[in-house]
Amino acid sequence: MNISWYGHSWFKIQTKAKRGGEDVVIITDPFDKSIGLRRPQGQANIVTVSHNHNDHNDTELLKGDFFVADSPGEFSIQGVTIEGISSFHDNKEGLDRGRNTIFVFETEDLRVCHLGDLGHELTEDQIDAIGDVDILMIPIGGTYTLDAKGAKKVVGQIEPKIIIPMHYKIDGLTIELDDETEFCNELGTTIKDKLSRISLKKKDLEDVENKVMLMNVFNL
Repeated sequence: MNISWYGHSWFKIQTKAKRGGEDVVIITDPFDKSIGLRRPQGQANIVTVSHNHNDHNDTELLKGDFFVADSPGEFSIQGVTIEGISSFHDNKEGLDRGRNTIFVFETEDLRVCHLGDLGHELTEDQIDAIGDVDILMIPIGGTYTLDAKGAKKVVGQIEPKIIIPMHYKIDGLTIELDDETEFCNELGTTIKDKLSRISLKKKDLEDVENKVMLMNVFNL
């Protein structure tokens, strides 16, 4: 599995869901140009949209006959199993910002969880639905989502092997968010090098727990 980050909550996940099969490309939460970041073009097979805001739902530049998952439910697309889990964009049961869908992907014996714009700690039912997680993509920038302290609590609830922060302040972003510093301090981790791409197999994670991996925006 190869993971690239285009900034904010937009990831590209390339996976061979079927042994010997073709790559399947998963795109998460594509943003529009209003947030100041450069938007990539490219083929997609599966696109997930955690909620219907312009910084998470713009599929205009994507190419291909792709399937869009934008609601809770269970889906199986080209060998990838997807579960959408209902949650909220705030800590007031959606009164301020509405609903949010958490997506869990299962492919190559790996479970990847993208929390979207989660704004609250998880309930027991949500924790059970998410299950064991190999790779967690979690918002940490506050203002509209979990902040550093809240994100730390959710990491403790899920206990993933790999943690990939998202939805935080980076160069060019016009949305006011906190950067990654406080989150890393909360988890007691120091990151010397950011990664342009992450390549993982199940066997790579046998002795890994709560490892934070920061990413650079992929050079388009």
